[in-house]
Amino acid sequence: MSVSITPKPGILEIALYQGGESALPGFVAPLKLSSNENPFGPPPSAVSAMAEAATMAHRYPSTDHKGLRQALSEIHGLDPERIICGVGSDEIITLLCQAYAGPGDEVLYPEHGFGMYRISALAAGATPVTAPEKDRVVDPEAILSAVTERTRLIFIANPANPTGTMLPLSVFEDLAARLPEQCLLVMDGAYVEYAEGYDGGAKLVETRDNVVMTRTFSKVYGLGGVRVGYGYAPREVVEVLTRIRGPFNLSTMALMGAEAALRDTEWVERALRVNADERARLTGGLRQLGVACDDSAANFVLARFSDEAEADAADAHLKKRGIIVRAPKSYGLPHCLRITVGRPQDNDAVLGVLREFRGQR
Repeated sequence: MSVSITPKPGILEIALYQGGESALPGFVAPLKLSSNENPFGPPPSAVSAMAEAATMAHRYPSTDHKGLRQALSEIHGLDPERIICGVGSDEIITLLCQAYAGPGDEVLYPEHGFGMYRISALAAGATPVTAPEKDRVVDPEAILSAVTERTRLIFIANPANPTGTMLPLSVFEDLAARLPEQCLLVMDGAYVEYAEGYDGGAKLVETRDNVVMTRTFSKVYGLGGVRVGYGYAPREVVEVLTRIRGPFNLSTMALMGAEAALRDTEWVERALRVNADERARLTGGLRQLGVACDDSAANFVLARFSDEAEADAADAHLKKRGIIVRAPKSYGLPHCLRITVGRPQDNDAVLGVLREFRGQR
């Protein structure tokens, strides 16, 4: 290729997103606890809906996603006119950067923030900027101190990934009120369902013109492989994003599977109950082994070891026993391992192997 044909500035600065590992040499079916997936998979009702959708694969899907938006309105009390659906919440993040940030602009997020914030900012030609956290918790004052006249978007996940820590909604209310008028505050709610009594910022979206909420079906609904998410935003923002999203960005299978999963509230509640119980048990078990971890409001626990070398050794020992977790080095946490909360037997296995690891050392 001619050297004169080059991509836009920022593209070549992007390090490819690294998802959680899913395979281990020597293991046909390793225990995968690296991607914060629902260990019970999707609800059977969603599987049936997707199978039915497959019979209509020759037909184009809905362009307005009306059925899913109406279901979100009924289940979560959201205004359907404020909803935009995407290929996971990742696409909503990308669309926001594409629409509101570009060369000369800045996209701000916490130092341990989700990797897609940086990727999407660079892809739009904008400059990614990070603000320090306090003991793995987002610091709103540090966020405000990092805001400049060039800041256009601020992404904050709550509960946060990969730390699992969480801020009260009042912090976001105060933050939104103190931002300059050119900034959009984006509340990434990928793990909202796991935080009891928290609406992810939906009511704040309805009372402010500078707040956007993103959500996903990849976690508690067990549809990570189908790729469905949505944004909840002021109608003006939804109109802008709709202008640039692909008209057929979601397949009929994705739309029908997501709607069925959403309406299967009994299945979702069961998954949440098990996660809450097992998260507490996993957290307590790690602490008993002398492995520090913060209280998590998500479906994973961030285990902190004495240093990077010990974390690497623990990771290697887990893999030796057929267990895959996530080493979040790219998130600035080299001494940690992020462990998805699995089924009771999965968590038993993790604790047993780490007990063995501790004993050997």
